[in-house]
This record gives sequence, structure tokens and C-alpha cells, in this order.
Amino acid sequence: MSGTVEVEQQAGVAFVTLRHPGKLNAMSRAMWRALRSVFESIQRSTDVRCVLIRGEGGDFCAGGDIAEYPAFRFDEASLRDFHENDVWGGLQAMLDCDVPIVAQIEGNCMGAGVEIACCCDIRIAAESARFGAPIARLGFPMAPREAALVLREAGALSAREMLLQAVVLGAAQMKARGFLNQVVAAAAAASAALVSARHVAALAPQAARLNKQTLRALNHAPALMETAPSATDSVASEMRDAYRYADSAEHREGIAAFLQKRKPVF
Repeated sequence: MSGTVEVEQQAGVAFVTLRHPGKLNAMSRAMWRALRSVFESIQRSTDVRCVLIRGEGGDFCAGGDIAEYPAFRFDEASLRDFHENDVWGGLQAMLDCDVPIVAQIEGNCMGAGVEIACCCDIRIAAESARFGAPIARLGFPMAPREAALVLREAGALSAREMLLQAVVLGAAQMKARGFLNQVVAAAAAASAALVSARHVAALAPQAARLNKQTLRALNHAPALMETAPSATDSVASEMRDAYRYADSAEHREGIAAFLQKRKPVF
């Protein structure tokens, strides 16, 4: 089973559930594609006033499904396709969604989970939630677009600790750093997120969509003003080489060690 992204609607709230039994809801390629489809559908809907995204079974999302990685990560073209189409396709669909998104974050929120949380408007976490992107232990970096998203939403301090030190941060730390709106007792996470979603759903839906469009435009404006065309061209050029590590020994060793449940030797 490669996991699913399921959606059900109730009283104007769309409940999106990441479900991958036995893998702490780690994102498979099929799940990334389903995430994109779900949010594109929500964007077209006139009945949805708020989205509540959550993971099944007490964890939000533990990252990517590493068991799939040997099938495509060691070839530069297929690695690029995975990140630029599957992963970014799902994240972009969330970012483009004009319907407010509330995240109910419990347990593990790692790598892909952090990226998905970064696409949400309101983040409510259980006090026991854990945040990180310890992919340095797996021998590969975060893809450029994904790193830019995490840097913008989680902040430079957290992004550097997660990516360079493989640090795992607690909910209280992430709240203090401005990433989380609310931290509640573990047993209260679901109810707190639902209260937030219902509150949003009770407000004017057209105004909410217009506010999200405005906030999106305002968020882009400073970056556009501060970025010279030459810098934009430079980033585009660098991204052409961003996946050349695909066949590297370090990349292969990191993933092999994880799958073999041993410490990697870099």
C-alpha cells in the first residue's frame, strides 16, 4: 500500500487526511499526486469554506516514504521529476488554494510534513509534536523550492538547524519562533483545530478567498522588489544543477543505511 490522501466534507469544512499505515503517514509519490488533486478540487469548489489537514493515528507526517527512493532517486532526471513535479505539484496546489487551511499537527512532523505545514495558514500543534528535516542523515539536501518555502515560513534559524544539524525541535520552540499559532495538550489537538476551522468556516467565504489572494500577492511583492533580474537568473541557473547529486555515493549510502537500519558511513 502506497498511502492515500483522503478528503471528506462537513458543514463547509473539508477534512484532508494523510494516511499511510505503518509509516507514520510518510508521503509516497502517489500521495503527493493525490495531494495536488485534492487541493485543486478544493480550489474549484464553491462549498468549501475551510480546510483542516491532519494525519491519521497520532502523527502528522514523518517525511517521505524512503522505501520508494531507490527506484528513482539515483538518476538525476527522475530525481528532478520527483521534486519539481510530484512534490512541488502538491505543495504548489496548497499554496495556490484560496480556501483557508488549518493544520492539526500531532506527533512527527518531519521533512515533507514540515513542508506541508508551511503551506497552511493556521497551525495548531499538540505539545508533544516534533518538527525537523533530518535528511542530512540520509545524504541528500532539501530541494531548492522546498528549502525556500521552509526558510520563509519556519525562519532561517529553524531551517538552518533542521538542515545543517538535523535538529528536531519541539512544539514550544516552534511556537516561540513564530511558526505555530497555538500549542495545546496532546488530547486537545483535534478539538482545537476543529474549533479553529469551524470559526473560519462561519465567516464570509468570499472575503476569506480575497484575503488569501491579497496576502499571497503581498508576500510575493517584497521578494520581487528585493531580487534583481540577474539574481533570479542566477537562481534558475543553479537549480539546473540542483539534482546532480542523484548518483553520488553519499546519497546512495544515506538511503541504503536507513533501509538497512544501520548508521550511515559518510
